[in-house]
Formats: sequence, structure tokens, C-alpha cells
Amino acid sequence: MTRPPQAIRERETRAASEAVVRPDGRGPSQMRALKIERGVMRNAEGSALVTMGNTRVLCSATVEDRVPHWLRGQGRGWVTAEYGMLPRATNERTQRSAQTGGRSQEIQRLIGRSLRTVTDLTKFGERLILIDCDVLDADGGTRTASINGALVALHDAFVVLSNRGHLTGPPLRDAVAAISVGMVDGAPRLDLAYAEDSAAQVDMNVVMTGAGNYVEVQGTGESVAFSDAELKAMLRLARSGIRKVLTHQRRLLGDSGLLPTRAA
Repeated sequence: MTRPPQAIRERETRAASEAVVRPDGRGPSQMRALKIERGVMRNAEGSALVTMGNTRVLCSATVEDRVPHWLRGQGRGWVTAEYGMLPRATNERTQRSAQTGGRSQEIQRLIGRSLRTVTDLTKFGERLILIDCDVLDADGGTRTASINGALVALHDAFVVLSNRGHLTGPPLRDAVAAISVGMVDGAPRLDLAYAEDSAAQVDMNVVMTGAGNYVEVQGTGESVAFSDAELKAMLRLARSGIRKVLTHQRRLLGDSGLLPTRAA
């Protein structure tokens, strides 16, 4: 029997995917409800509480008048991040000592890389900006939520530096945002909650700039390999979700003049 052309197969796959109703009632291309609150911590130079569905992450920015030793004397600053979960962010208590393991280190490096991609490190002197991302409630997508809130906290730290006269130019080249996607029951889905993430055949995290360029694509076939067509379908979903996050960030931060306006 002759197989239908690829375009027809992809159209049939999309039609089947659109008929899916997910555990929380969303369609396959729907994000969870997104909310970002600014200035939630009194002492931090910048802070944000990001909520994506039931996942909540508190992001705070600390500015220090120092840089790592290997950057001293170069006239450049540095942006880095730390990530961890509160013990009862998950269904069962997680030991605090477990928060310093390989997974946490991998995620905090991802957050730092994502922020540095859109930051001009020469515009705020020899200063260190440390973003702490603390997961209050974990229901999937904690690393992507962390990136979305970290950008807001970093932006507001730059507002503080601007008010102190410590900026020599625009410190942000662009915005950055992230979302999770995956293949669940053979169909692509956007912004996976834990119930889907834990059952996904393919799990992927995508980070993009406001200009629409990729910072990172982390994709793993958990139980099966995935095809070019499935990869393209997941990336299309990721781009659509990231556009919505970027729009939310810009609406929140657009009055400062520090965030360039671009569309992914």
C-alpha cells in the first residue's frame, strides 16, 4: 500500500493532536496560565515571582561590586545564577543537601547562559549580578519558568544600577524566554505539567531570544526516538509559546526603556 505524501501525514497528525484533551483541560498548543509579579522582595535589587500553572518560582537579583577573579581588571561585569527547590516544592520532601547535585548545577548554568546571551557585559562596570531562582511549587517546567522570571529580576537590577548612574549604555541587547514541549501519547504538546512531563516519550526545553534566535534546545527521547517532522512540530509549538511569554515580559517592562522591542 502506498503511503500518503508527507504533507498529508503531517496534516493528519496535527488534526489528531488538536483533538487531544490534556489532564488539565488544555488543548495541545495551549500554555498554562502565566503570571509574573515584579518587586516582590524588599531587599533585592530586582525580584520577580513567576507562576506557570501550579509551578511557582521566586527570582531575586543581587548586585555586588566585584567580579570573579578571572575577570578582574577587564572592565566587564558578569551575570550568573543559582537554582534550588524548597524541600516541599514537590509531593514528597526533598532533602536540602540534594539541591546541590548535578541537576541543580545544570539548570543554574542554563539560566546563566540564557541571561548572558542577551546582556552586554561591558555596560555595568566590574560588577557581579547573581540571580537566585528558588522553586516554591514544582509542577513541571521549573527551569523554563526560572528563565522567564530571571529576565525580569535582571532587568530591574539594571534599573537600580541606572538610577545610581552605574550604566554606560543599554545593558540588555534583547529579551529571552523559555518553554517546555514534548511528545505525549504520540502528539506534540506545549508547556508540560508534571503529569505529562513524567509520561512524555520526548521531553524538550527551548530557550529563545526576542529576535527569534535559539539560545538552547534540550531534547531527549525518553522512551522512543523522534523524527524530523516531530522535531519541527515541537519547535513550532515552542516558538508560539515563547512569543506569548515575550509579550508578557514586554508589557511588564516596556516603560523602562531598557528592554529592546523585537518580535520572535
